[in-house]
Amino acid sequence: MGAPPSPVTADVPLRPGPGVPPADRALTRPRRRLLAAAAALVALAAVGAGSLLDLRTPTPRPADAPADEFSAARAYADVQVIAARSHVAGSPANDQVRAHVEQKLRGLGLETDVQDTVAPEAGQLSGAAGGATVARVRNVVARLPGTDPTGRVFLVAHYDSVQTGPGGNDDAAGTSAILEVARALSTGPRPRNDVVFVLTDAEEACLCGAAAFAASHPLAADGGVVLNLEARGATGPVIMFETSKNNAKLVDVFGRAAPHPVGTSFAVEIYRALPNDTDFTAFRDQKFVGLNSAYIDGGAIYHTPLDTPAAMDRGSLQQHGDNALGMAREFGRTDLTDLRSGYDATYFPVPGGLVRYPGWLVLPLALLAVLAVAALGWLIRRSGRASTGQLVAGFGLALVPVVVAPVAAQLLWLAITAIRPGYAELLDPYRPVWYRLAVLALAAAILFTWYALVRRRIGPAALAAGGLAWLALLGVLLAVAVPGGAYLTTLPALAGALGGLVALRTRQTGPWPVVAVTAATAVGVVILLPTVVLLFPALGMAMGGVAALVAVLLGLTALPVVDLLHPQAGGQRGLVALRARRLAVLPAGAAAVAAVVLAGVGLAVDRFDAAHPAPTHLMYALDAGTGQARWLSHEADPQPWTDGYVDGVADVGDDFPGLGDGELRSGPAQAATLPAPKLDVLANTSAGGERTLRLRLTPQRAVRLATLHVDTATATVLRAEVAGRAVPVEPRAGRWGFGLVFHAAPTEGVEVTLTLRPIATQVALRAMDASDGLDALPGFRPRPAAVGVVGSHSSETLAVARTYPL
Repeated sequence: MGAPPSPVTADVPLRPGPGVPPADRALTRPRRRLLAAAAALVALAAVGAGSLLDLRTPTPRPADAPADEFSAARAYADVQVIAARSHVAGSPANDQVRAHVEQKLRGLGLETDVQDTVAPEAGQLSGAAGGATVARVRNVVARLPGTDPTGRVFLVAHYDSVQTGPGGNDDAAGTSAILEVARALSTGPRPRNDVVFVLTDAEEACLCGAAAFAASHPLAADGGVVLNLEARGATGPVIMFETSKNNAKLVDVFGRAAPHPVGTSFAVEIYRALPNDTDFTAFRDQKFVGLNSAYIDGGAIYHTPLDTPAAMDRGSLQQHGDNALGMAREFGRTDLTDLRSGYDATYFPVPGGLVRYPGWLVLPLALLAVLAVAALGWLIRRSGRASTGQLVAGFGLALVPVVVAPVAAQLLWLAITAIRPGYAELLDPYRPVWYRLAVLALAAAILFTWYALVRRRIGPAALAAGGLAWLALLGVLLAVAVPGGAYLTTLPALAGALGGLVALRTRQTGPWPVVAVTAATAVGVVILLPTVVLLFPALGMAMGGVAALVAVLLGLTALPVVDLLHPQAGGQRGLVALRARRLAVLPAGAAAVAAVVLAGVGLAVDRFDAAHPAPTHLMYALDAGTGQARWLSHEADPQPWTDGYVDGVADVGDDFPGLGDGELRSGPAQAATLPAPKLDVLANTSAGGERTLRLRLTPQRAVRLATLHVDTATATVLRAEVAGRAVPVEPRAGRWGFGLVFHAAPTEGVEVTLTLRPIATQVALRAMDASDGLDALPGFRPRPAAVGVVGSHSSETLAVARTYPL
């Protein structure tokens, strides 16, 4: 501690005057600032490197790895078979994949069957497709019986792909990992609990396979623990991103059983708030508990023809399998009768493991952080390092970089997409690392510029306290609204405040104040740096501002260390002050230049070419009744290739309700000679003012889905059944008030029973089916090498519709 404050220094004015001694007003004032700064930065760099290295994927194990271990090489052999070509639900290619999966499981001596049924959708994936959704699904289910079961462990992945790609990662990765886990478990001692391997069908269409298993398969009757394996990209660490509620015991098993546990309670909170679904949704909404995991980087190839086996990072596959095998073994020997806790856990990765603590600690810790920051502010004022006015100003001004950095990051991306419009159709650029670094450099430039401008007037100590105050208050807000994410700001704020208190209570010219603030900043680095890195692939560059925000929060925790890069604060005059100000802007200038250079390198490196094509979206729709056809596209600003097909905007909801509502880009097309689906009346009865139609909808060509809609001007649908299964009747706005969508329709057709209240003499029904592939259509010009297909469930769709008056 320095000498007690004199009456002059107890309330330091905003601008130091002649009567103010040239005391350093920071939390630390080492004699050799540059040496202290270098030591602190080296230490923090080492901590940051350790945190990021812990996110690396493991080395893939070879095919001759021990039999009881997971081998990415062995699993990859299955990936090559599963993802040899696109295999959408209901297609002959999907039949071949299912046969391979069934053969592999039967070859292990497991009790294996195929659940063949019609099932409704789970979640809301198909809501835009025009109505209630069902599918014919064929799930492959195998069981490894336990020795003394207390429940069942279900390993789940889907074996179907989208129509636009072979699904090398999504989800050949999950399917092949489960086959290899099943092999490894079969070679060793049997587990205590039953382990059930569920390879679901029609996940991409409607999650219908998972819904069918969870709702009606005998093995699912009593619930259990579900481990769902997914992929949304081609590389990166496997993240456990979703759990069932009251997850503390599940997370505890994950933390000790998964060899590479990467997951955060913040991700779980965010995913619960998003309208996204996987097969896990069908289980989460039933009587199951469980965990959902995926690797998500490399999102540019997601659902595209580029999602091939060759695109897969086998290190990610190894991590998927290692974690799944470890958790299957742990849950396999755990008493499963009580895995529900009364609360969610807060958890996040650190080098060597997973930190976790009960959710009921979240709010007390957040309030403790507020008290600790308040104590730091009081001690700063008492020691003469800042006045009350400076502390208030530091708090207010600390909000500037918090707001400006994310806005600037979003503006940067708008500028980049203006130069390269094709990015608008991508989940993430093909080679995003340069753009990610540009966003971080831009956030650093804004933080350094802000600090250089206000440091001399407000003082380093007041700014440090102000930054920590915002983190602490955000922690309280998150603790109330998003409890699983509160640790992001609460723990850095608490550590920063404690480090500042230690620095102010120790001898200011010794090394310990620098050690204290460096150790406190290290806590922020361990928590926030991996978060920044994981946010980029999770949200994509279109939401890079979120990563910029977290990067600035990390910068605010590091302000006492950042201050060591500046000359000693307070008392400089004349040429010395001028030189100090010039030195202060060097970090800001260097970061700003880096942001511009990195963005430029990104534009130069990540060009569209044959290996990284510009994504485009195109559909073809034919009205078989009128003979009119049109090209359609979802692209808001059509790229040059798409622009050759569409020339305006049209709402196709009245003509093609199976394609959903809303305006699309549209252009005239030559009519192809294609048959509409056939609609036969099997029965037509009336009673009590109601009319019952029993119909058969039969596609006349190989299709992926078929739809049927009823004109609201002619009848109101009261009840509906598809293949003997009741479906919800939820009227939609517009002409076609009721609709249903059937995926993987069998060649013999689909039986539909509608109970109606007639409004007109004739009931008008609109039948449509959809196949995939535009190459054989008149007027279609093949895409150039550098033009690709966007990852969409409607890309390359060929729809044929007709109205039937009954």
